[in-house]
Order: sequence, then structure tokens, then C-alpha cells
Amino acid sequence: MKTTTMQTKVYADRKIWFSMWFLGAIVTFGLAFFPMFYRLVDGRNKHLEHETEIEKQVAERLKSQGKKVPIVSEHFSKMKAKAWAVSIVLVVPVFVIVYLLSRDLLVHEHDEDAFLASAFPQRMFMPQTIPIKTYVVITIVTLGVGVIYWLYKVVNLYNAHYKADLQVEKEIAKLMEEEKVVGRM
Repeated sequence: MKTTTMQTKVYADRKIWFSMWFLGAIVTFGLAFFPMFYRLVDGRNKHLEHETEIEKQVAERLKSQGKKVPIVSEHFSKMKAKAWAVSIVLVVPVFVIVYLLSRDLLVHEHDEDAFLASAFPQRMFMPQTIPIKTYVVITIVTLGVGVIYWLYKVVNLYNAHYKADLQVEKEIAKLMEEEKVVGRM
């Protein structure tokens, strides 16, 4: 019988400190926004790829134990980080990027929660809520200036998600090891 072990995270998702990047953007007359947006989009891509691999590992493990295998989500398309970062010169893509990052995190957390709930029904993982409509209204009412607040919230939401995912991965590894021990008895 083939057993798989849960691989621990080889890399930690890189947090972005909004205040540092924003102050850097002020000092550099906006030039610091280019690497900031690049890191946001690239971090999203790497995180979603890593999470897909984790889900595949969990599904393979459950399959080897003869348990019902939840559906692994693979519907995220990779965003071209360099192209999106360069496009912020046109200003409008800033709004699009912030919206896409918000939406993708919301969908990812919902899918991740559904996957984990079906894989480990004895545990509960809580996704964040992201009031995208509220951020859009704030941005419109403030004639676009509200996108700074929205960007600040997006950065903080991703940082919180990365931190929570580290704990979730530790919990998954622990649960899988407990099931492995119980299965031997």
C-alpha cells in the first residue's frame, strides 16, 4: 500500500507591508508601485499553485485510504505579473488589479474552505469575508482615491490569509498523521 506524506511548505508566502510600499511610492513619485503590484500578483500566483499542490496531496492521501476524495480546484488562471505591473502606468488597471486580487482571494478562500470541510469534516476552517461591493462604493464615492484604502485592505487580507494558511497546513499535516496512526490500529 502506497502512503503519501504531507509535504511541508518549502517557502513561506511573502508578506507585503503596505505602509513601507506606500511611503516608498510617495518618495519615488509612484515608481515603488510597480514592484509592489508585481509582488502582489506574483505572490497570488505562487500561493494558488502551492495550494493546488496541497489539495492534490490531500486528495491522493484520502484516495489511498479509500475515502471519498473532494474535488480539487484548479480553475485559477495565472496572471502575468510583469504585464499587470507595467500596465499600472495607465492607472485604470490599478482598479482592475485590486478588484481581481480581491475576487480571487474571496473565491480561493471559499473553495479552500469547501475542500477542507469535505476532506476533514471533524475540523472547521473559517474563510475571511471580503466586502468587495463596499470597497467599490468607497472608491466611486471618493472619485478613485478610495482605491488606496481598498489596496491597503487587500494587502492585509492576503497577509492574514498567508498566516492562516500556515496554521491550516500544520493542522492538515497533524490530522493526516492522526488518521495514519488510527488506520494502523
